[in-house]
This record gives sequence, C-alpha cells and structure tokens, in this order.
Amino acid sequence: MRSRDGSNYFSLTICSLILFNSLALNASEYLISFRYVVKDAILYNEKLQISHTMQKCHGNPTNFITLQNYDNNLKTTISKNSEKFIDFVHNLGIEVNHKDKTVNNIYTGTTILTLKTTCFKVDFNENLAKITALK
Repeated sequence: MRSRDGSNYFSLTICSLILFNSLALNASEYLISFRYVVKDAILYNEKLQISHTMQKCHGNPTNFITLQNYDNNLKTTISKNSEKFIDFVHNLGIEVNHKDKTVNNIYTGTTILTLKTTCFKVDFNENLAKITALK
C-alpha cells in the first residue's frame, strides 16, 4: 500500500514481518540438561543430555549465546565450546548440592552442579549457532 508521498512503508513492514517469522519458525527446539560432579576438587563426572522436543516449548526467550557451529550438530557444537556453554548455563541458574565430611582427619567433599531440563531454541547459520533459553 502506498502512502501519500508515494513510498511503500506498509508493504515493506509486512514483508519484514513475514521474513522474521519464517526465520523464527526455522529454529529447532531442544531439551538440554547438564550435570557435573566435582569430588575432592577434581572433575569426577560430566553429563550432557540433548534431545529434540516432541512438543512445542512454551516460554519467553531470555538469554542467548552464540557458538561456533560444527556440522549443525548441537552436541558437537556444545562440546567443542564447553567452557563458554558452562558459563552460560551458570548464568541461567544452576542447582548446587555440596556434601562434605571428615573421617579420621581425612576430608572429602563432593559438589554436584545440575541444570534441570530446560528448553532451548537453536538457530544454525553457516558458521554460528545461536542458542536461546526459554523460561
């Protein structure tokens, strides 16, 4: 639709909205949970679980991170950029359980860090993956 001065603002706006929505529809949704165990100040176990969602996730996008993309494979992308992803997960909110005990003057301590299963939207480009948390 033309405005009085002859420009096509309305049609440009509609085209940009359609393009934006089509790009948002291409985002894949994943459920990610993360857990690692530190025992006596040594990383003992690390577990990352990723799966496609079977139903659409509901929630508002909160934080996002961009990582270098490796073959459009989310697990490989996260494992190659693990330190950056772990920092991102800490900012989302992570559950910390700590247990320590001393027996015969020997101290042992175990800390378990857990990201409960969270829904993420992932957009893959040629060389970047944008991972957005939904809450």
